[in-house]
Amino acid sequence: MNVLVVGSGGREHAICHALARSPRLGRLFCLPGNGGTALLGTNVMGDAADVKLALEVARRENIGLTVIGPEEPLAAGMADAFEQAGLAVFGPRAAAAQLEADKAYAKQLMRAQAVPTADARSFSDYRQACAYIETRDEALVVKAAGLAKGKGVIVCDEPHEALLVAERMLVKREFGPAGARIVVEERLEGREVSVLAIVDGATLHILETAQDHKRLLDGDRGPNTGGMGAYSPAPPIDAETMHQIEAQVFVPILDGLLRDGVRYRGVLYAGLMLTRGGPKVLEFNCRLGDPETQALLPRLRTDLLDVFEAAVHGRLDEIRLDWDPRPALCVVMASAGYPNSPSERTPISGIPVEAPDVMVYQAGTLRLGERTFAVGGRVLGVSALGDTLECARRRAYEVAGTISFEGAQYRGDIGLEPVASVSG
Repeated sequence: MNVLVVGSGGREHAICHALARSPRLGRLFCLPGNGGTALLGTNVMGDAADVKLALEVARRENIGLTVIGPEEPLAAGMADAFEQAGLAVFGPRAAAAQLEADKAYAKQLMRAQAVPTADARSFSDYRQACAYIETRDEALVVKAAGLAKGKGVIVCDEPHEALLVAERMLVKREFGPAGARIVVEERLEGREVSVLAIVDGATLHILETAQDHKRLLDGDRGPNTGGMGAYSPAPPIDAETMHQIEAQVFVPILDGLLRDGVRYRGVLYAGLMLTRGGPKVLEFNCRLGDPETQALLPRLRTDLLDVFEAAVHGRLDEIRLDWDPRPALCVVMASAGYPNSPSERTPISGIPVEAPDVMVYQAGTLRLGERTFAVGGRVLGVSALGDTLECARRRAYEVAGTISFEGAQYRGDIGLEPVASVSG
C-alpha cells in the first residue's frame, strides 16, 4: 500500500520511520517532509495545509492511506476533503479538530460534558478581559484560543502579568489570529502527563503514557516551546486514575461530539494535570504530540500501518497494541534563536547512520545532496530505548553529544524530574 504522510516535523519523521517497518508498505510519500523523511521515501514540495495539493498527490500516486500529522491541515478540513473524495485518511474532520483549533470551544464542550478542567473564561474584548483579571488574586494562565504552534500559553504568577499578556494578544496582536480570542484560567498544581488515544468512532485504544517538557531551559524555566523533550512511559498512573481519565475525559468528550453529529476518527490527545482533586484537562490536541511521538513510537511493536488502517475503517477492536516494555526518551536539539527567531541554514554533522536502539528524528532539516542542514527551530529529536529510563536517557545524551550544528541548544534534564505546576 502506498502511503502519504502530511507534515514536516519530527513527529512526521517518526511516523514515517514506523511505517517503513511495515511489510505491507509500498511507496512512502511525505508532504512536504524534511531531511529525514527524504531518506525513507519521496518528499513532495508544497504546503502541508494545501488541501488541493494533497488530494492531487493522493490521486496521482495511487495512495491507499493518507496520514495527517499537524494540526493546521486538520483545522483546514483536509480530512473532510479526503473523505468526500472517497480516499482513506487518518485524522479527524475539521469540526472535531476544533477541540485543538479553538480552546474556547473546547472549554465550552468540557463544561457541557462535565469534564474536569480549570475554571476559565474566554474573551475577545481587551477591556472585558482586564475587568475579569482584576477580580482575581491568584496565579493565572492566559492562552491564545487559536493555533499558536505550542507557544500560545503563558503562565502568569501574578494577575498583573496576565493583564500584560492579554494586552500582547488582544491589542498588540503579537500572536496573530490565534490570539484574537483568549482563554484566562486558573493555574492548576500537580504533575502533568500526556494521555493519547487512537479512536475509530466507536472504539478507543489508550496508548502508553508520555511526558513532555515544554519549557526551553533546564528546571522548567524560560518560555514555552513546542516541546524540548519527552519520555515514555511517564511516572506510573495507577489503574484507578487511568480508568477515571478514560471515563471522565475521553468518553464524555467523544459522546459530546457525537451528540453534535461529529464522529471522531484519529488521535485524541489529552494534556492533563494530576491534581489533588483528581485529573483535570489542560488542553486537547487532535493529533499525535511532538515530541511525545518520538518517545512513543520506538516502543510500539504493532504494525503502525495496521493500526491506522483499522482506525480509518472502524476495525480498531480487532487490533491489539503491543509495546516494548523498555522506556524511551527523546532529547530535542533546537537552533540558537528558538523559540523566538530560529537561526539561518547551517550544516549538521555527526548524525549517526545507524545505532542500536537509537533513532535521530529530523524536524527542521533540509537534505541537499549528501549533506543535511538545520533550517528550522526544533531541528532534531534524539531518541533512545534503554532497560531503564536512566539508561535511555544516558544513551540519548551520548548521541546528542556527537551531533553538532552552529548554535545548537538542548536541555540537559529531560527525564530527571516529573514536570509539575505548569498549567498549560
